[in-house]
Amino acid sequence: MSESEKPLLIKRYASRRLYNTETSDYVTLEDIAGFIRDGREVQIVDLKTGDDLTRQYLLQIIAEHESRGENVLPVNVLNDLVRSYMVPGGGMMPQFLQSSFDMLRESQSKMMENMTAMNPMAQMPGFEAMKAQQEAFLKAMTGGLSGGWSGGSAEAEASESSESGEDLDAIKKQLSDLQEKLSKLK
Repeated sequence: MSESEKPLLIKRYASRRLYNTETSDYVTLEDIAGFIRDGREVQIVDLKTGDDLTRQYLLQIIAEHESRGENVLPVNVLNDLVRSYMVPGGGMMPQFLQSSFDMLRESQSKMMENMTAMNPMAQMPGFEAMKAQQEAFLKAMTGGLSGGWSGGSAEAEASESSESGEDLDAIKKQLSDLQEKLSKLK
């Protein structure tokens, strides 16, 4: 496993301070959220007990963003999450969510590959620098969910907008179908 594939190890000291083992400095929850937005996996462990605290801290990051008025998750999704743990067989929700996010990432990755392969501007000098700037901008605007983008002319952007709308509709339909199947299992 290469360095970039290994989770970034963050140790929590008894003082509750978080220590980045790669850079040998203390970090905040916002720093950790930044690592994740940049595509890095993190693992947070208690220094004394060795307990994995990653889930607890990731939930805390989401809760802090919500408390600042950033609607990370719609209320109906939060209700569904709570509801799913209250019914028998509710343990399927984590796998469902994981599969949904995996499908979303895969669809975005395929769309990015297709856009790069079909873009005639890719041969133009300086295109890679422009592409990197666009990817950084899109990543900042979407909170890192996009995984990259390779834009081009206004026509290509309009075409992509239309295609991504269709892709989004297809993903929504798949999600709706999966929710129907889940509700039938109850």
